[in-house]
Amino acid sequence: MINKNDKPEFWEAAFGEKKEMWGFEPAKSALFTKDFFLREAVKNILIPGIGYGRNAQIFKENGIEVTGIEISKTAIEMAKKHYGDAMVIYHGSVTDIPFDDSLYDGIFCYALIHLLNSDERKKLIKDCYNQLSDEGYMVFTVISKTANTYGKGRLISKDRYEIFEGAQLYFYDRESIKTEFGEYGLFELTEIEESQPFYLVMCRKGNDQ
Repeated sequence: MINKNDKPEFWEAAFGEKKEMWGFEPAKSALFTKDFFLREAVKNILIPGIGYGRNAQIFKENGIEVTGIEISKTAIEMAKKHYGDAMVIYHGSVTDIPFDDSLYDGIFCYALIHLLNSDERKKLIKDCYNQLSDEGYMVFTVISKTANTYGKGRLISKDRYEIFEGAQLYFYDRESIKTEFGEYGLFELTEIEESQPFYLVMCRKGNDQ
């Protein structure tokens, strides 16, 4: 089945119609991760699904170099309008990582992985891990099964529902997080309340040995 979440026209339509739909304030997860990356002296990060940059700017403002990946050309144009050329943003799908041969001290992936199917999620986690420098960190935010949308809409597969046309979400619990991230240096899980209840999933390269 084609995953519309990963189709450029889905996101072109969304950003074209709703523009800066999430505003410009960074998410709580981004603020938390920024503080963590600063404590760990992270110098450069990759943000898959960077959108129009609202969660990226807080890292730039604190001296962290940012590279992004974004499937929507419209979102990339919006990011350039608001933030100039301060960030390199590759145009394409996160399922096609890597876009360069760089290694990053950190990776921050916000509210994206749960939009992918099982194979795509596994590939994204592995691809991100492979682009970490030694002892680098990757942080994912994933939607929790405690969300009031869990179990709503059309069942696609276990714990995955099409909430409305084009929006297929996989809902995580602690066990499924350990299953998917466990071999990639998972060391901490934190529950965080955003627009939906999320888990903040933190992994460290080399922590899996």
